Amino acid sequence: MSQYVVGLTGGIGSGKSTVADLFVEQGAGLVDTDAIAHELTQAGGAALAALATEFGPGILAADGALDRVAMRRLVFADPSARGRLESILHPLIREVSRQRSQAAPEPYVILAVPLLVESGTYRERCDRIVVIDCPENLQIERVMTRSGLTADEVRAIMAAQATRQQRLAVADDVVVNDADKAKLIGQIKALHANYLALLAEHANGSE
Repeated sequence: MSQYVVGLTGGIGSGKSTVADLFVEQGAGLVDTDAIAHELTQAGGAALAALATEFGPGILAADGALDRVAMRRLVFADPSARGRLESILHPLIREVSRQRSQAAPEPYVILAVPLLVESGTYRERCDRIVVIDCPENLQIERVMTRSGLTADEVRAIMAAQATRQQRLAVADDVVVNDADKAKLIGQIKALHANYLALLAEHANGSE
């Protein structure tokens, strides 16, 4: 039987890492596509040669890893650069995440994909999709505190992502992250129990 996969997504500042960690504490596996992207673009990473060929050696930092600041500037300056970057990275990320999801020993896997809605290909790989939701002003406040970006810079990032409504439209489950951690933990525990129940049904249905 193939692994049961729960897609996890949310906008910037919604608390994806916190929610993913809480699922892991409950006993879920985790495959994080952001972490995979970092692996692929660190020094010696599998994507670097293709990226350097496409964009030139100026996108490489002194240590041989991808210079994220330089790449971000390039993407903002050249509308075609984002598509070219994604055409190199996304197939590699999808393949690595597929392999890790299938190999995970846990009962089910949380597949954390920040751009799950935007990429359009992860829906078919997920048995469920859980969306982390919070008010947009709270997203902005969190990202400003965390990264030192201005409100306008955060809004620009949010504008390039799916809207809150678009994310909620694809959700099977919604985690509301607008209060304290105790409220968040309660939601994750309830979802974990539900996923184990669905997993049992899934297993019985495939026998």
